Amino acid sequence: MPSSPLPSPDKPGRHASSPTPSADPLLSCGEVAERLGTGERFVRRLVAERRLRYVKVGKYVKFRREDVEAWIAAQMVDPVED
Repeated sequence: MPSSPLPSPDKPGRHASSPTPSADPLLSCGEVAERLGTGERFVRRLVAERRLRYVKVGKYVKFRREDVEAWIAAQMVDPVED
């Protein structure tokens, strides 16, 4: 029985085998904790309380750098002026 050739990925209707890689890799809890100057436990608490945006990759929790930076900016407290 002759084997049929596999369809080429450039044919219409076919999905690319892998998405376009992001320019900025996802961060781990440890990397976010290091950026915040805290422990991983604090970052995990922010995740549990849904206070920090995150991405689930299977069983892993990852973070986009821009989401972490936006969260830091949102925590800014302006000084009181007399």
